[in-house]
Amino acid sequence: MKGIEALKKFISGTVDLDSHKVVIDIYGSSTVYPITKLATEEFRKAKRGATEITLGISGTGGGFKKFCRGETDISNTSRPILKKEIDACREAGIKYIELPVAYDGIAVVVNAKNENVMAMTAADLKKIWEPIAEKEVTRWNNVKRMWPETPLKLYAPGVSSGTFDYFTEAIVGKSGSSRNDFTASVDHNALVQGIAEDKDVVGFLGYAYFSKNKDKLAVVLIDGGNGFLFPSEETVMEGRYQPLSRPVFIYVNNRAAERPEVKEFVEFYLRNAPKLVRRAKYIPLPDGAYKLAAE
Repeated sequence: MKGIEALKKFISGTVDLDSHKVVIDIYGSSTVYPITKLATEEFRKAKRGATEITLGISGTGGGFKKFCRGETDISNTSRPILKKEIDACREAGIKYIELPVAYDGIAVVVNAKNENVMAMTAADLKKIWEPIAEKEVTRWNNVKRMWPETPLKLYAPGVSSGTFDYFTEAIVGKSGSSRNDFTASVDHNALVQGIAEDKDVVGFLGYAYFSKNKDKLAVVLIDGGNGFLFPSEETVMEGRYQPLSRPVFIYVNNRAAERPEVKEFVEFYLRNAPKLVRRAKYIPLPDGAYKLAAE
């Protein structure tokens, strides 16, 4: 009876044909989102709309929660999978493929009108962000006497963000270890807006978001042991912008990868990654890395 009713609806024109499109579900990192968004747009054009792709932002941690419950096909991530997430995937019977797609440098940024703070050491960043700083480092001159005696305001990706995890591990020494009195958002565009509106703010975000907002933000020189450097294609690829350079990834559910549309999309993504990554203002991997990932 159900088949007959469905046929009647189809003939009468009451069935939404778009509901029968093949769907790929992607979720996770706001850092990787711009690259994957371009990949989905180009893939839709190539397939002439035959494949529908849903693309959402939750932060890397939020993306892995869904991914390890089997709710998504692909997860955008700005850090490697953590042990607790590996365990969650294993318990749910989720096997996966890890595919690096680009390099990124985490940019430390201030308001474009801030002319007092142009450089910091990794030690300065730790002094600002470590948990004990919440009560002790509340003004700029608490970090360095030469800096202004004005309130120190902080913006950063949320605690579910892979960028937050990576930054805190690289700077503070333990992933997730941070003061709590900062304005958080998994949407890096919201961070850009907040920092652009207040000259007393310092924050960190993916380099691509700074690249697109150079008129609103100023990037801070960082010395992690190799001298004071900006994040750039050269300093990140050569491993000199330390400790804030990293690869970013997509994770693909093995079972989903057996579906022709997912396999085709991932192959399309990797094949076109160099140009898509550059368009998104990120730094491509060496060509050989994409070929190896595709194999």
